[in-house]
Amino acid sequence: MTKMAPELPIEVDSETGVWTTDALPMLYVPRHFFINNHMAVEEALGAAAYADILYQAGYKSAWHWCAKEAELHGLEGVDVFEHYMKRLSQRGWGRFFTEAIDLDAGTAQVRLEHSAFVYQLGKAGRKIEYMFTGWFAGAMDQILAACGSELRTVAEQTQSAAEPDCDVGRFQVTPRSPTVG
Repeated sequence: MTKMAPELPIEVDSETGVWTTDALPMLYVPRHFFINNHMAVEEALGAAAYADILYQAGYKSAWHWCAKEAELHGLEGVDVFEHYMKRLSQRGWGRFFTEAIDLDAGTAQVRLEHSAFVYQLGKAGRKIEYMFTGWFAGAMDQILAACGSELRTVAEQTQSAAEPDCDVGRFQVTPRSPTVG
């Protein structure tokens, strides 16, 4: 077990008890608590409906986070995406690796190892990390917008370590199809 890396400090306000990292208030909860709640909502709403809700919320949150972090650290382009993957990896969700990214094409491929969902749920036999898909599209679209591109993307999970014969999760970001009309 390693200690918290100094590049990801957690500050705790002694008066309010609020935890802060990267100038954002954080909640610190056990993994099983979060995932048990996640699964209860999925069961109540259905996986598809819940995945859509999480996609939209995650997209918005990733856009906001990437914009703030890019400004704070003077980052742009692919460096923003890589910084986002690094920070996600430092927060216990799993280890995220950018396998490919092309801003001009609006594409990216992300590999996920050591998924918190797989650690908690095991070989569930299906893709269970759909919560992250909106994060990748939101990050990509914020970066594209900051670069002056009108291209927008969509992300999907293509593989999960929770599926038989898979040992990592994979996500694909591609350009959003233009709408007719």
